[in-house]
Amino acid sequence: MTVITRFAPSPTGKIHIGNLRPALINWLYARAEGGQFMLRIDDTDLERSKEEYVDGIKADLTWLGLTWDFEARQSTRFDKYDAVVENLKAEGRLYPCYETADELDRKRKRQMSRGLPPVYDRAALDMTDEERAELEAEGRKPHWRFKLEDRSVVWTDLVRGEQSIEASSLSDPILIREDGSYLYTLPSVIDDIEFKVSHVIRGEDHVANTGAQIQIFEALGAQAPVFAHHNLLVGKEGEGLSKRLGSLSISSFREDGIEAMAVVSHAASIGSSNPIVPHQTTETIFKEFAFEKLSRSPAKFDVAELELINAKLLHETEFSVVQTRLAELGIEGAEAFWDAVRGNIEKFEDVKLWWKVVNGPIDPVIEDAEFCAKALSVLPEGPYDETSWGTFTKAVKEATGAKGKALFQPLRLSLTGQPHGPELKALLPLIGPDRAAGRLKGEVV
Repeated sequence: MTVITRFAPSPTGKIHIGNLRPALINWLYARAEGGQFMLRIDDTDLERSKEEYVDGIKADLTWLGLTWDFEARQSTRFDKYDAVVENLKAEGRLYPCYETADELDRKRKRQMSRGLPPVYDRAALDMTDEERAELEAEGRKPHWRFKLEDRSVVWTDLVRGEQSIEASSLSDPILIREDGSYLYTLPSVIDDIEFKVSHVIRGEDHVANTGAQIQIFEALGAQAPVFAHHNLLVGKEGEGLSKRLGSLSISSFREDGIEAMAVVSHAASIGSSNPIVPHQTTETIFKEFAFEKLSRSPAKFDVAELELINAKLLHETEFSVVQTRLAELGIEGAEAFWDAVRGNIEKFEDVKLWWKVVNGPIDPVIEDAEFCAKALSVLPEGPYDETSWGTFTKAVKEATGAKGKALFQPLRLSLTGQPHGPELKALLPLIGPDRAAGRLKGEVV
């Protein structure tokens, strides 16, 4: 069996960290199994779906490296859904219901007040043709429910193990709204059948839906795919993320200077037994992927942890990986520079500061002019190499008697204008003797 997984976003907003996880897990499993990954745009909601969000979804996935093998859009497939609907109606598996949302809500409340589960009572099945015609004459339009068979639905979940749901505990799911538009369920099943999706991987909040969907697969004469319901994402204190999702969009991470592989590394590791460490390539991630490693507890997302992973990723990144990006910033042939500063940057854009520190002009910070004058008097002649800083500081120590922080901090402030940063052993050769001398004098160079 060829493994085919799918990511099926609705283009009604931006991808956020919460729905990145199912996209990533589907992609990882497909790649780990040598299978295919499908992008399905679930745009049956024509009013809320926007083309700009379709473009944004594709841009985000491409940035993250989650390439897809083929794609489909539900808005082009209504004729296929309509044909299936007619068959289900003819078979008596899809039936019209006329209750309003308010009437259904009152019915549920009455059931719960009597200690009964708020399951739809199928009252619509007892209506006569005359009663339906009367309601339609009043202007009511039906929504359509799928009639579940009263039996257990059993499947082996790749994350949760053996699962069983009694269909009698579920309401017959609504597949079509009053306005004729489709809810997610039926088009999803039809598409999974046609595109031969082998594994449906999604959040554990869909477990109950799976019981109903398996019966729909069977009603359409198809074998249900393998299901895997992974843990959901919460904040670092266990709180829900729903109110913060706008600030946790993938595009916002990109705009904030977070690296794509930092996002992927973090999202692939949280909520699993794998260590949360940066990965330079997606290949190393999917080689480590296994459903058995996913926790049953919620996965905790912390922006601070993501930023830490981002910094570690940059610290471990070789010059060849960023050479083109540096050149785009006007930093050419700067392997020594990258090696000197990469351990002190949190985001890639930080290199701009250190490139200016190296090349100037900067405002040196002179806290003790006399100290800096003595340092200038023993400044070695160029050219400088990795031994020059040790030679220089030894001479300054002998000239001033300063040591420790009293020795190194005023030198750092005068030479870089910054209170902390990369080792001056690596920076001094890049700054060079002329700029070093000028800065010790307090010159803006």
